[in-house]
Amino acid sequence: MTEPLQDPITVVVSRRVKPGMEARFEQVSSEMTEAAARFPGYMGTNMFRPASSEDPEYRIVYKFRSQPELDSWLNSRERLDRLEAFDDLLAEPSKVETLSGIVTWFTLPSQNPVQPPPKWKMTLVSWLALYPTVTVIFLLLGGLIDPLPLPIRTLIVTALVMVLMSYVLMPRFTRWFAFFLFPRARQVR
Repeated sequence: MTEPLQDPITVVVSRRVKPGMEARFEQVSSEMTEAAARFPGYMGTNMFRPASSEDPEYRIVYKFRSQPELDSWLNSRERLDRLEAFDDLLAEPSKVETLSGIVTWFTLPSQNPVQPPPKWKMTLVSWLALYPTVTVIFLLLGGLIDPLPLPIRTLIVTALVMVLMSYVLMPRFTRWFAFFLFPRARQVR
């Protein structure tokens, strides 16, 4: 029996670094990333430096293929030993949030990603990206894939749509609709 498909797991770690400790913090963070990269299921890390003095947190966003693979990293001796190196560098304890599903589409580097927009807003912006994408795919490929069986057509269209949504459209739509998704009143300071 095969395992059910799982969404990748995204972890967002927010850390406030003591003034003057930024270079050491970035070095320790790089060492942590190098250690995580050796674990099964690791899919990548991005570090977002403080956007401004009004938003002084570093945000480290990393992704694992599944919850069990993430748990293996979280409970590993390699990680636990390296966590101690952060103690003297931080102004306050780290904040950690784990996200999965389409919520991870709706994050901005300058916006604390642990506060996702309401689901109805995410749904509306996703639909605004999805509808024209599916329409264009059918317009461009309709004649080519019409002779194929329905499951194969669906496979092709959904694969194209998901790649475009994840890597091209949603990062742009999130920026374009930031005024709607992340109104100033909800932004975390």
